[in-house]
Amino acid sequence: MPNLDAITRPLTVAGLFAGIGGVELGLQAAGMQTKLLCEWWEPAQAVLNHHFPDIPLHDDIQTLKTLPDVDVVTAGFPCTDLSQAGRTEGIHGKASGMIKHLFELLEDASPRWVVIENVRNMLALDRGTAMEYLVSQFERLGYTWAYRLVDSRFTGVPQRRQRVILVASRTDDPRAVLFADDAGERPDSEYKEDAYGFYWTEGNTGLGWAQDALPTLKGGSGLGIPSSPAVWVRNAPPGRSIVTPRIEDAEEMQGFSRGWTEAALEVARPGVRWKLIGNAVTVGVSNWVGRRLQLPGRFDETGQLILPRGSKWPTAAWGSTSERWSVPVGLWPEEHDYQHLLEVMNPEEATPLSLRATMGFHTRLLKSRLRYPAEFSIALKEHSEFMQGLVPLG
Repeated sequence: MPNLDAITRPLTVAGLFAGIGGVELGLQAAGMQTKLLCEWWEPAQAVLNHHFPDIPLHDDIQTLKTLPDVDVVTAGFPCTDLSQAGRTEGIHGKASGMIKHLFELLEDASPRWVVIENVRNMLALDRGTAMEYLVSQFERLGYTWAYRLVDSRFTGVPQRRQRVILVASRTDDPRAVLFADDAGERPDSEYKEDAYGFYWTEGNTGLGWAQDALPTLKGGSGLGIPSSPAVWVRNAPPGRSIVTPRIEDAEEMQGFSRGWTEAALEVARPGVRWKLIGNAVTVGVSNWVGRRLQLPGRFDETGQLILPRGSKWPTAAWGSTSERWSVPVGLWPEEHDYQHLLEVMNPEEATPLSLRATMGFHTRLLKSRLRYPAEFSIALKEHSEFMQGLVPLG
């Protein structure tokens, strides 16, 4: 972990596609100073204005003519066309394609670092076309780049969320940011078996299954709606065994303070808060990146292999105009104290999953070829019966 006491001057930041400020909040906690935010969506703007009232907020990257003179430019650009829950139209889709404006702005700017975040699926979608576009654009502009897939659970939050972090620079080595830390992964034996997260909007081809954690919080779903996942609380009585977490629980599982998105209610319906949280960057992840941007570390080149152009993208790699290499690092750069799922959410305060949602999910599950514990299916059946009033409250 970098020693922040050794830092003499805080880095300055311009946050593009800022969302609700997950990147900026983490970078500020690492000692940085945000000079500009850019976000177009009104509910997200309301959250940013509430929490960052003194920072200029530009409303559309398409009309942003120049970048301020800052050290770091961040861009957690829209995943809508890249994620499995989205349209999967690719990097040139209407939403995800907005990243092109970043590269246009970089033509006339000289930040020390550029940081991009997006979904794991962009490594594989359309044979990795999105990653090829991103790194090719950086190479064209003379940047050295590195990326790494990380799991938000390394920050201690009970949310299994895998995201690609890409760092690029013309002047520094991004490997010293992304590959200086490697903590392995938490063994399965350290996760409790008292609760499992899943997505009730799935059931045909997947569950989003997560032990002692929520599956990835996301802005959309298999049914095309922003929604919470559900939690199976083992050994809980009917009516309390299949529940949905509160939005405040989700905020905490993204590293925000509880109630962080309340300001969005001034301009939007409550359900929008789930989309805001699902689209956000986990605060602890950006904090780790920020600490390493402030104080890059040492990295081990052992095990790196030449990555021929056109190869499948590995979980970590780096490159420049002359070469590309795969890097053998894990998804956990650090390991922080883990908050177990039922320590963050209280099943007694959670909302029981509705009868319609439970029956729809259970029906899809029974027709599928998915593997799941028989105990889980029994719990779904008992919950449905309870919600129909067939099982008395004991």
